[in-house]
Amino acid sequence: MRQLFGTDGMRGVAGEYPLDAKTTFAAGVALGRWVSRLHRRPEVVIGMDTRESGPWIARQVAGGLAREGVRPRFAGLITTPGIAHTARAGPFAAGVMISASHNPYQDNGIKIIDHSGFKLPDEQEHALEADILSFAGEPSPVPLTVDEGLDREYADHLAATLAGGIGAMGLVVDTANGAATHLAPALLARLGARVECIHCAPDGRNINLDCGSLHLQSLRERVLATGADLGVAFDGDADRALFISHSGKIVDGDAVLLMTARPLHARGKLREVIATVMSNLGLERALTRDGIGLVRTPVGDKYVLEEMIRRDAPLGGEQSGHIIFREYATTGDGLLTALRVLEVMRDSGEDLDALTADLEVYPQRLVNVRVKHKRALAELAGVNEEIRRAESEFGDSGRVLVRFSGTEPLARVMVEGPELGRVEHFANSIADAIRTELGS
Repeated sequence: MRQLFGTDGMRGVAGEYPLDAKTTFAAGVALGRWVSRLHRRPEVVIGMDTRESGPWIARQVAGGLAREGVRPRFAGLITTPGIAHTARAGPFAAGVMISASHNPYQDNGIKIIDHSGFKLPDEQEHALEADILSFAGEPSPVPLTVDEGLDREYADHLAATLAGGIGAMGLVVDTANGAATHLAPALLARLGARVECIHCAPDGRNINLDCGSLHLQSLRERVLATGADLGVAFDGDADRALFISHSGKIVDGDAVLLMTARPLHARGKLREVIATVMSNLGLERALTRDGIGLVRTPVGDKYVLEEMIRRDAPLGGEQSGHIIFREYATTGDGLLTALRVLEVMRDSGEDLDALTADLEVYPQRLVNVRVKHKRALAELAGVNEEIRRAESEFGDSGRVLVRFSGTEPLARVMVEGPELGRVEHFANSIADAIRTELGS
């Protein structure tokens, strides 16, 4: 069983196992050994978000790489998809992103991306983990100097995907005091937009703090106050984006999938959309009306991408705002998603309200239950009884999903159905059963 890698790399409290000095150094050693077997004179690009722990973790990983004769190059502040693009487009054997995405500043993580721009498959993470756990040396970090050209090439790549710009749209941009702090407003202004940036003053500890894609209230208030055409919010590493329409409506990843799938389908480039089990029934039914299929995967953009590749699908993503456009990227990319949404608005002449007007969102409730330990759901008799009661009542008009987080000690309960009161009732009853059986 894996002990270090979750669904999105290594993650934990910075300074504590597995994000302590020795383990992060060992991660660089293990990565260095792997790429040295595959490449002559390999280089690895390292980037980070704005957490105060990012620089020392980057130095530890770089020290481990250098110990194995691998040259580390430091992109400094850059998004996770920026590292994925740089690893693929540059002379790199792999990329490393130091980030804990939407988590608070105390957490951090190490995401490893191979030279093709894809996150590592599970079996490769297993192999790296074995090397990390067997490392017996002492950490020896190395100093790093930012190579300014690395994120500049990524910005040029994004700009090139939107020929003709976006016109003088008024945008409010919330960068979550994170990795997109400088890049997002500069890129959108470069393409012609009038940009106001909020939560763009990182101090090492305010990343995701009451802002960004998990906290949309301040963005909504600013869009309504300024009369902007839309607002866009990123998370800490900018691999996701959510939107606020001119009227203040929240436009999530499901709505983005619908509005970007339609023009691709009209041009004969798309037959089906790949989404996760979390996507709303309303999306599935709206796509069906347009003759577009919906294929569901487990939660996690890596699983969405695997299915996209298997089915040769151009579009996939998650309700949370991780959207993958395979024509341009190998990962979810919040900045790229914003450009595609703006492109649809520009080409259709419609705003976000009109583009999402026929998406009927079924009431859905997600309850996160903190647990003392995790057990197989099949062993939880009381939980399964509550799940069966909900499924029996909803039939084909609702869904129940219970799963454990891959990165936190949480059980996630999702219930969806036609009537909010019953949805909330069953979400809470299932959550209570989990608390009874697993503690909190």
